[in-house]
Amino acid sequence: MSDAIQHECGLAYIRLLKPLSHYHVKYGTAVYGLNKLYLLMEKQHNRGQDGAGIASVKLDVAAGHQNMHRLRVSGQQAIGKIFQNINEEVGELEKMYPNILQHPGFLKGYMRFAGEILLGHLRYGTQGKNNIEFCHPFIKPHINPTRNLAMAGNFNLVNTDELFNMLDSHPTGTMRESDLGAMIETIHYYLCMADDTNPESLNIEGVLKQATTHFDGGYVFSGLIGNGDSFVMRDPNGIRPCYYYVSDEVVVAASERAAIMTAFNVTKEQVIKLAPGHAIIISADGTFKDVEILAPRQLTACSFERIYFSRGSDPEIYRERMQLGRNLADTVLKSLDYHLKHTIVSFIPNTAETAFYGLIKGLEDYLKDITLQRIYARKDNITEDEMRELVYRRVRIEKIAIKDAKLRTFITEDASRNEMVQHVYDITYGTVERGVDTLVIIDDSIVRGTTLKESIIKMLDRLGPKRIIVVSSAPQIRYPDCYGIDMSRMGDFIAFQAAVGLLADTGREHILTDAYNRCKEAEANGGLKEENFVKAVYEPFTAEEISNKIARMLKHKDVNTEVDVIYQSIEGLYNACPNDRGDWYFTGNYPTKGGNRVANKAFMNYMEQKEGRGY
Repeated sequence: MSDAIQHECGLAYIRLLKPLSHYHVKYGTAVYGLNKLYLLMEKQHNRGQDGAGIASVKLDVAAGHQNMHRLRVSGQQAIGKIFQNINEEVGELEKMYPNILQHPGFLKGYMRFAGEILLGHLRYGTQGKNNIEFCHPFIKPHINPTRNLAMAGNFNLVNTDELFNMLDSHPTGTMRESDLGAMIETIHYYLCMADDTNPESLNIEGVLKQATTHFDGGYVFSGLIGNGDSFVMRDPNGIRPCYYYVSDEVVVAASERAAIMTAFNVTKEQVIKLAPGHAIIISADGTFKDVEILAPRQLTACSFERIYFSRGSDPEIYRERMQLGRNLADTVLKSLDYHLKHTIVSFIPNTAETAFYGLIKGLEDYLKDITLQRIYARKDNITEDEMRELVYRRVRIEKIAIKDAKLRTFITEDASRNEMVQHVYDITYGTVERGVDTLVIIDDSIVRGTTLKESIIKMLDRLGPKRIIVVSSAPQIRYPDCYGIDMSRMGDFIAFQAAVGLLADTGREHILTDAYNRCKEAEANGGLKEENFVKAVYEPFTAEEISNKIARMLKHKDVNTEVDVIYQSIEGLYNACPNDRGDWYFTGNYPTKGGNRVANKAFMNYMEQKEGRGY
């Protein structure tokens, strides 16, 4: 994704089912759990670079001693800083108590995070606030262990105000502004009610059923309770991803399957996808169960996980990204009028590499078919040189652009800033025959188009190609997301800008006013979430018309080369990602009613020239 956006957080949960001494004997370390937590978090570091946090709970701690601990760090390299802090703590303990690492029971008593239940979180700040108070986990402290709650998750809720009003809760600051603040307040409320009813046996399943019926959004969250119970739960539409692994030694959950496979050296078949609406609940005595909390709804798993967010080391995601690229081959060939001889194919940025391979395979399949047809047609009189030329023909591939070290603009005036933006990437000179070759560049998605216009296309134009074709492995992003990705301002999307431009070009600006008036009327009647009125903005135009308008918008006045844009079709998306068809940012078909309200509110903000997200 050439346009940087904030997105999916990452979750890592570990429950050790044996005493620390077991891991010390078998694996040579009493901090086995912390080592694995570090691996799980590092293998998901792509999911959050604004901060990180961990929490732990120790079992069977003597009365009066703290058994729940938390550590959070904001900013870059947060994972490393957290575990450096832990290492420094161990070093200090070793100075006071030499060989403490060889005595698990002693270590547990003195080391804060030497617990049996561990929770890690990687943060991308969708609110745009990256100070430490917004880093997960959050804690609701209480002197009663069964009311002591730590929580973290990967989610966005679109009804936080309703939750606070329902609870008659009026928090200030961080809790009020955070989705997790609303979530932890709600679950803690029902946790306290359950504790009052049956303090001897806490019914976590019942607590979750009561609390989550009020949640509107996409979520995976985990909670640790001071009495030793813990849980991980996924939303009923399966919007956010979650996987888990269970053995006789551990229960593990994470946002990405490949992270579990790598950290615990297990196969794909051993890692289970948590079903929508389900939770895994692990009691203080280690009893495990996977239970349905909310009835599953239509599966709308986020397709952006497959296109971009999740790491491509997962076998299914790798194949799906390859297919996304392969699906674009026919459209690219038609755009080239099937002339590949003077065509060079490359990718920007690196996250588009797998889709690039798929596109190349699709183009090579075409070349193979043409070769067979021509050889067969001339089998009686083809020469050796002609045969050789056909057999050895390949799609031309070049490493056209390389992302340079992160450049910082030290002068704030617009002219200087724009000049610096142009040099985010370096180009490989001498790869293009000027005025002859066409450049086909695949990106995994185009959100705002700013980097394409101000940097990439201007940079490629310096090579002097006859034509530049920008290919997106994702469909046009037309609507805001409200389930975990920071894409909430309607005016940011270049597809929306293109539609608005086409309305102006064709004298139909009244469609914007009509849609706005319908939004205002619905808001007054309390029905803003019943229908997505923004769809009307796109209805007069085909996807190709919008793509052509986007191409004209992306061509800077200083660019001489012809520019075209090709997007993945919705059908191509479904073909490549048949099991993860959450497509609301492309189609406007939100899985919950709260999504309609977010789209309408974002549109109203645009029309009223207001900043801020739509929820």
